[in-house]
Amino acid sequence: MTTETETNTVLNSVKQAFAPVTDAFAKLQTMEVPEATRDFVKRAAGTASDKAAEFHAGTEKVTSAIETAVSSSVSEAAKISRNIQTAFYQDVASFFAGIDKLASAKSLNEAVQIQSDLVRAHGEVLVSRAKSSTEYLGTLVADGAKSAQDNFAKAASYAKTA
Repeated sequence: MTTETETNTVLNSVKQAFAPVTDAFAKLQTMEVPEATRDFVKRAAGTASDKAAEFHAGTEKVTSAIETAVSSSVSEAAKISRNIQTAFYQDVASFFAGIDKLASAKSLNEAVQIQSDLVRAHGEVLVSRAKSSTEYLGTLVADGAKSAQDNFAKAASYAKTA
């Protein structure tokens, strides 16, 4: 019995020691929150929600701008690849047409003339391609720089509003 009595005494001492905390929790559960505090919390939550929505919209716009830039780059890469394939095909077709012409030559002098004409024509094609490539590359770089500048400006404006 002594052990049980000692245990009850210790338990009662602990209950008494924590009585103020227990009372505080009991009062806290029934305590009314002032209306001004509730309004403040509602406004703060609403503002935070609006800011989160604005941030989300901004990130969507930035993602869209990046997607557009990447899509444009992929499209240009495909266009360049197609142009290289076309140029390669034209060169091969020209080569076989040249062999056909050379095969029809009746003399060595005529073969040399045909070969000279083929080399000159191929040189003109190469110069034309180099000029066209340079113009295209210049336009591509200028457009890419403009697009990047626009996208950075958009991203910066989105970051400022978010």
